[in-house]
Amino acid sequence: MAKPQKRYVCQACGSATHRWAGQCGDCGEWNSLAEEAALAATPFQAKHHLRSGGQKVTLVGLDAEIPLPARLATGIAEFDRTLGGGFVEGSATLIGGDPGIGKSTLLLQAAARLAQGGHRVAYVSGEEAADQVRLRARRLGLGAAPVQLAAATSVRDILTTLGDGPAPRLLVIDSIQTMHSDMIEGAPGTVSQVRASAQELIRFAKERGSALVLVGHVTKDGSLAGPRVLEHMVDTVLAFEGERSHQYRLLRAIKNRFGGTDEIGVFAMADSGLSEVANPSALFLTQRDEGVSGTVVFPALEGTRPVLVEMQALVVRLASGATPRRAVVGWDSGRLAMILAVLEARCGLSFSSAEVYLNVAGGYRVQDPAADLAVAAALVSALSERPVPVGAVAFGEVALSGEIRPVAHAGLRLKEAAKLGFDRALLPASAAGEKSALALAGFKNLLRFVDHLLGRG
Repeated sequence: MAKPQKRYVCQACGSATHRWAGQCGDCGEWNSLAEEAALAATPFQAKHHLRSGGQKVTLVGLDAEIPLPARLATGIAEFDRTLGGGFVEGSATLIGGDPGIGKSTLLLQAAARLAQGGHRVAYVSGEEAADQVRLRARRLGLGAAPVQLAAATSVRDILTTLGDGPAPRLLVIDSIQTMHSDMIEGAPGTVSQVRASAQELIRFAKERGSALVLVGHVTKDGSLAGPRVLEHMVDTVLAFEGERSHQYRLLRAIKNRFGGTDEIGVFAMADSGLSEVANPSALFLTQRDEGVSGTVVFPALEGTRPVLVEMQALVVRLASGATPRRAVVGWDSGRLAMILAVLEARCGLSFSSAEVYLNVAGGYRVQDPAADLAVAAALVSALSERPVPVGAVAFGEVALSGEIRPVAHAGLRLKEAAKLGFDRALLPASAAGEKSALALAGFKNLLRFVDHLLGRG
């Protein structure tokens, strides 16, 4: 018998080494190497290869007729929108989010909807007892839903139980970090256990046609915990975002093999659980009758859905010699530094002796590059103490040359702004010919845009 070798596996990235170290050489994480037993290499394994002895697989061409995958709609429109129309039979979905954000609540509501529609649904909790999940269901008004509930952590026990009788249409595992496979050594939550448990569950879902949902933990920086290979194994990765101090939640698709990754679902947390938000712009806009300096409304685009958010800027002059501070909430700090540099170099505005604070109202995080013009307008308004008109929206991408570049789907942004009562839009000159009920003001470069805001012709 060959002597088993010990190895140390990083719990963050899954890389293995034969020596322990305080820092992982691949991902740079500290104190993430854990000891695991490696598979013994026998002389037979060392001399033989895998080129014979297996079964031949069927090769097909790209032009083969393949039907579209059947969708399993949950009845929660925002959830189905993010998934691309609903769960796909035999697919594996990984959903992550901060503790207490509402992952279990959302999945319990979706499971109850499907169970009430006549589908067989199994919900396996590894973190809570069955009675705790049952109490939450009663609090949400779902106590009568015929969901098959279990509290277990052994993958063998779960698959043995589900193997008897017809497979469930939806299988929820909450969470994958609590699952344990007796095929390998290691405590639940380690890289080897998470990978092995997920592989067995995904194999069951593919063979039996069940839609599998795995709940994953997140690290302190918000990324999914465990090995990165777990995200490659599943078909869809969803991120449930939001601040616990705010009532709304955003469900965002990071990876989706059966749909787009640019759609979001918006929910509001209430006493009766998560409710859908049909008009998310109402969450992020401040209702006011008169203009305030430093605030501009920006029509962001998430997939095919426009969301109007308010960009807020504050510029504070400091005494000579003091080091100014730059603080950003909800936007990229590097992008803010670029906009400030373009305003100074191309427009002659000085922010070097002032502190700059930028915030997206409501805790929303903007990733759309079209926010450049709205941020520039908010900064100029805050610096000059001249409010932007209340009924105006602004969008456009700013280049380092000062050029205002066109952005995608300008018509959708204008349509959403008009629907919410706005009457004016500041946008790139190339989009000024769009058909809209708003009065459009187009600008080719940032200098002309600043002159317009400051009334300099």
